Amino acid sequence: MKITDKISIGSIYLWLGFVLAISFLEAWLKFQAPGITIPLGLGIGRLVFFALNKIEWLFAALILFTQLKSGNWIKTRNNWITLLIILLLQTFWLLPLLDIRAEEVMQMTTSEIEPSNLHYYYVALEIIKVLILFTFGRKIFKTIKL
Repeated sequence: MKITDKISIGSIYLWLGFVLAISFLEAWLKFQAPGITIPLGLGIGRLVFFALNKIEWLFAALILFTQLKSGNWIKTRNNWITLLIILLLQTFWLLPLLDIRAEEVMQMTTSEIEPSNLHYYYVALEIIKVLILFTFGRKIFKTIKL
């Protein structure tokens, strides 16, 4: 197995672990902790999700680089392109809008904040991302010669 394949597989599964731990565990669990208010939980969430987003871009770049270097790009490009589209949507559309909503709640600038489906869109993209990362890792395992 080439070092580029090891780096790709390691990066994919680390990324998968980050998403599962943060999006599907930390995100809702922090609000169960004693003394955590909605504004405090939202403040923590904003920090964590913006940090996760930056780390995801690093993983994406590393995976792209290693896939190009190993010659597996053609076999895995659809996975990478799908992940890129998800990251672009989250980075430039959903996270900024969710940040505005969190700021409104934290500052209580409006007496009533209108319901929104933004969190559902984010969760849907996270579920798709988890499935893509899992299949991406499996696909790389299948393309390498052990």
